[in-house]
Amino acid sequence: MSESMEQAHETMHHSEHGDPWARGVAVLVSCLAAALALAEIGAKSSQNAYLTDHIAVSNDWAFYQAKNLRQVVRGTEVAVLESLPNAADTAIQARIKEAREYQARMRDDPKGGEGMKQLAEQAKQKEHTRDHAFHRYHGFEYTTGALEIAIVLASVSVVTRMRPLSIAAGLIGAVSSVAGLAVALDWL
Repeated sequence: MSESMEQAHETMHHSEHGDPWARGVAVLVSCLAAALALAEIGAKSSQNAYLTDHIAVSNDWAFYQAKNLRQVVRGTEVAVLESLPNAADTAIQARIKEAREYQARMRDDPKGGEGMKQLAEQAKQKEHTRDHAFHRYHGFEYTTGALEIAIVLASVSVVTRMRPLSIAAGLIGAVSSVAGLAVALDWL
């Protein structure tokens, strides 16, 4: 961004003593630089949201795996207890019942909300939010790239005195700004 801003300042400096067209290009570059700054803010915000959501998704799936492991261990406990010669003993039957109830709670715990079923649902919701933030991030990155190109074209147009370059810069800047606004408003 600093290189683009330097170009904007240089273009404005050169146009101070020149013709009205060069001043118009300087204003265009300033507007493009402002749009670029906003797009970069949006990109950084979306990137932070993506990373935050990605960490939350990873945590949910790690918790899910831990619950699954505990559920499997209790299932193995049930199998071992049922294979004992005195499996019909009431104390062993009580342990088997407790292990099965624990297994069921690990799989689905609507009261506590932390069963594997609930954790999978939470993780899938967070994955959707994360993926949306990633999509927004890329939209802002494309906007940023296009605005940087527009600034370069506008700056070159002043140096080369080629007015079609400034028109192209204005068109690219307008289209990319509208695209950035669409990303910001979740229209894309």
